[in-house]
Amino acid sequence: MRCGTLAFNSRRVVFRHCLKKMGRVIRGQRKGAGSVFKAHTKHRKGPAKLRPVDYAERHGYIRGVVREIIHDPGRGAPLAKVDFRDMYSYKHIKQLFIAAEGMHTGQFVYCGKKASLQIGNVLPIGAMPEGTVICNVEEKNGDRGRLARAGGTYATIVSHNHDTNRTRVKLPSGAKKVLSSGCRAMVGLVAGGGRIDKPILKAGRAYHKYKAKRNCWPVVRGVCMNPVEHPHGGGNHQHIGKPSTIRRDASHGRKVGLIAARRTGRIRGTRVIVAKSDKE
Repeated sequence: MRCGTLAFNSRRVVFRHCLKKMGRVIRGQRKGAGSVFKAHTKHRKGPAKLRPVDYAERHGYIRGVVREIIHDPGRGAPLAKVDFRDMYSYKHIKQLFIAAEGMHTGQFVYCGKKASLQIGNVLPIGAMPEGTVICNVEEKNGDRGRLARAGGTYATIVSHNHDTNRTRVKLPSGAKKVLSSGCRAMVGLVAGGGRIDKPILKAGRAYHKYKAKRNCWPVVRGVCMNPVEHPHGGGNHQHIGKPSTIRRDASHGRKVGLIAARRTGRIRGTRVIVAKSDKE
């Protein structure tokens, strides 16, 4: 019994010694641990989606009217309250759309295969000509909008392939994606562009901005922390004190700085790429 007690006490001593050598759990570790993130949705107006696909949209069109343009906290783009009349129950159904630039209250919005090509209308991308500017694009048929939804963004229809019923779309990132021609999209670009051009100027505005989004502000630099709180902390002046690059397979408490950097420092000079035709 005494031998077991001694072994247990020795393990406790070793564990305490390891705790003394270890630092605190850094910010990067706290982000990955804990419960599932709960979004700040207290004052949100609701999910902004396209209409569910029904018989009217598949074979013709349905008309709605924009009742109001509203602001949604935590979202850069304004929302449009569109009032549709149900063809079967004669009830008014309200939908929240992401507002396209140029939409106004009292405007008629047409959704369907045979709708006209006007700002705010929703059509299948296969029914739009090449070069059309679109937003709130479906990634899969019936998902009610997934791509190009941020303020001021848009996608462009590049080409159609009628044999495979596929359409090539250029996304806001510049990447080109092949989608089904039956995916729907809104004509035009998302309203609210140029929002990020206005400087924040003071900390109070940043506080209210991220209070409606997520708890990621303010961001404290590692060099101004204590050495127990961050690998870059400590010292008589603010400096990293060691190479800022770190390997990819480093432990989570050490994985800070320039992770698996291919190169560091300023980019000096310009690299001239000469085409093969110019060489000849």
